[in-house]
Amino acid sequence: MEEETVRMVVPGDEPLMIAGSPHLDRLAPYGQVVLFDSRPESAAEKVERAQGAGVIINTRGVVSWGRDEFERLPDLRMITSCSIGTDMFDLEAAREHGIVICNQPGRTAPVVAEHMFGLMFAAAKRAAFFTKRMQAGEWPRMDGIFLQGKVLGIVGAGNSGSEMARLGRAIGMEVIAWTYHPSPERAERLGVRFVSLDELLSVADVVSMHVALTEDSRGLIGSREFGLMKDGAILVNGARGPVVDTDALVTALRSGRLGGAAIDVYDEEPVPPSHPLLSCEQAVLTPHCADMTPEGVDLLNGGAVDNVIAFLEGRPRNLVT
Repeated sequence: MEEETVRMVVPGDEPLMIAGSPHLDRLAPYGQVVLFDSRPESAAEKVERAQGAGVIINTRGVVSWGRDEFERLPDLRMITSCSIGTDMFDLEAAREHGIVICNQPGRTAPVVAEHMFGLMFAAAKRAAFFTKRMQAGEWPRMDGIFLQGKVLGIVGAGNSGSEMARLGRAIGMEVIAWTYHPSPERAERLGVRFVSLDELLSVADVVSMHVALTEDSRGLIGSREFGLMKDGAILVNGARGPVVDTDALVTALRSGRLGGAAIDVYDEEPVPPSHPLLSCEQAVLTPHCADMTPEGVDLLNGGAVDNVIAFLEGRPRNLVT
């Protein structure tokens, strides 16, 4: 691929993320950057925007890429996400078509963990519930949850999970964790005690989800798992929506058995007005924006451009495929 002929496309930068970023200027020596500041209205428009692209910079997870698109984009060689997750890509199809997929593992872990830590507090202190009731002219009373000294259970001890554990310890929570790959050395490094998932669910006052979305983790928390959790526990999910069964979560919240939920990710995004979580009083919700701070956005924009430059210079990094 000749550097001067590379077409680099941002296919749907809405809400704006990388548009206007000074990091894009670093790509000028490598070719042409074409940015679309609206979401494609159809799959056909999405493919049309990417025609002739050797590189795609995917800033929004709602713009997804799969086998059909890859077959219609013969020039495509590489896609980088402006995120950590890769669930917007058909990775098997990308491998079959020789398309390199790159992400940014751990780049914004402190930003994401701080957001989820804040949501945990909001759920524990009934912030959304009290706000809504007071806006309706009421003066409600309901016990909050004191978090110091309580047990924080981390499900997935990767980058954001490790940072969440650090924040929990900082306020005096006891931190336990579950991971697919536990070891004594890793437990010591993270300052946690690894336990089985069932034990974590049965003793944690807060269960915080930090696993990547895979076929193994899809539906990891369902009706059975909610049944194991302590009465009044809080679920925090900043991983991906489908790692938690939404129907089971809603049932647990409406029954009063689950004390609250702090959610930034959903099984359908954007969330439709009919989504059942919107009617749950003890749910604190944000629109998949945990890393959307000026610092987080700059880190992700810079990381995406770094990935593109590394690929074009023949030293690809952060390879998923």
